[in-house]
Amino acid sequence: QVQLQESGPGLVKPSHTLSLSCTVSSDTISNGNIFWAWIRQPPGKGLEWIGYIGTADKTYYNPSLKSRTSMSRDTSKNQFTLQLNSVTPEDTAVYYCAAFNIATLTTFRWGQGTQVTVSS
Repeated sequence: QVQLQESGPGLVKPSHTLSLSCTVSSDTISNGNIFWAWIRQPPGKGLEWIGYIGTADKTYYNPSLKSRTSMSRDTSKNQFTLQLNSVTPEDTAVYYCAAFNIATLTTFRWGQGTQVTVSS
């Protein structure tokens, strides 16, 4: 059973880079049937898809965030990462990592989420 755990700083300064990692257990990020996703939920708002990374490190980003979003995988650590550049207070949200099964088109596992606040 795949398990996901987000980690990273809970406070980021404006104009800096938000960096988070998601550690995968009981599976491998090299599994070709799974795309590894990042989703966020700003205060008082709904879920917003950020993007995901899949086979051969192919990435897919929300067009509204694409210009400042970067995702990567580290197979040696069995984790994948999110970098969001030039953050503003509007980037404050609970950030989730998740696993998406491309065979069933199902987001079948979520991390617990981590609060990230952008503030000076």
